[in-house]
Amino acid sequence: MALKRTCILLTMILLMAGCNTRKGKQESREAPVTVTVSSAQKISSAREIKLSGNIEGLKTVRLGFLVAGRINYVACNEGDPVTSGRILASLDPASYEIAKELADIQVNQVQDEFNRLSEMHDKQSISESDFAKISFGLQQAKAQQKLHAKNLADTRLYSPIDGILLKRLAEPGEITGIGLPVFVVSDIRKVKVNAPVPESELLFFRIGTKAKVNIPALGRDYEGKIIEVGSAADPATRTFTARIEVDNPGQLIRPGMIAEIAYQTDSKENMLAIPIEAFLHDNNGQGYIFVADTLKHIAFRRDIATGRFRNSMIEVVSGLSEGEKVVTGGQQKLTDGSPIDIR
Repeated sequence: MALKRTCILLTMILLMAGCNTRKGKQESREAPVTVTVSSAQKISSAREIKLSGNIEGLKTVRLGFLVAGRINYVACNEGDPVTSGRILASLDPASYEIAKELADIQVNQVQDEFNRLSEMHDKQSISESDFAKISFGLQQAKAQQKLHAKNLADTRLYSPIDGILLKRLAEPGEITGIGLPVFVVSDIRKVKVNAPVPESELLFFRIGTKAKVNIPALGRDYEGKIIEVGSAADPATRTFTARIEVDNPGQLIRPGMIAEIAYQTDSKENMLAIPIEAFLHDNNGQGYIFVADTLKHIAFRRDIATGRFRNSMIEVVSGLSEGEKVVTGGQQKLTDGSPIDIR
């Protein structure tokens, strides 16, 4: 009797083990993920050239005094707006005022002498040579008077353009010489982007054509126009400088900012592209897609390198061949080797 109960117990254990094994196998089978796919294909697109450049004002002037002296007044700080004709700084005028007074005295003295001799000349009481000497002496005295008046006026420095003060290179109390830069003023109602162009791309740049300019610091795009293309290459970099003019409403763009230029040429080129929704990133920033094996109904992860965007497509530079099927819907649920059901 005991033997019979033992046999029945063993039979039940074996039956339960078999059921659990079958259940585990069924659970281990992963359910296929329903996906949509699209073929990697070549598309024709206008060739786009991308360059980096730096911003400068449309017109920039470096200002200095035409006479030497000690600076006694500075009107502006860096970043201040200035208008044409506004005084920016001045020199101590004392020495130049004294020189002007001496010149005025000299003119008055020679003028009196000239008036006296002129009456004698009318009466033919002096020779022509003596009268010519006093005439030239008066002219010379007046010229000296004009020179000293100009020197006195040049102790005040004015802005020749509207713009902003980019640099202030001197402070009150400093001694400055003739022509030494004291201020840098730039007109930034429009700005120029200076961009180095490789010689292989130079033939695509034509004056008057449009280019898109992005200012990363502002997060904005602007439309620019090519106004100048260099005719000589930089000996060190073998590049040519292109200048692109950009309107600057609100004067938000400032000299020294970095600009990214995108210039579309007239030439066409083919590129391998996939729908942008197929493209994914992992936690390390690696771009990848899932490629569908339509015979085995399995999706495999594929790391790729990408290039430009064109509408809703993204260029694949490496990692994919034309005609391969990429998953464009349901890929967020996939892992490498997942079974799929292609819709």
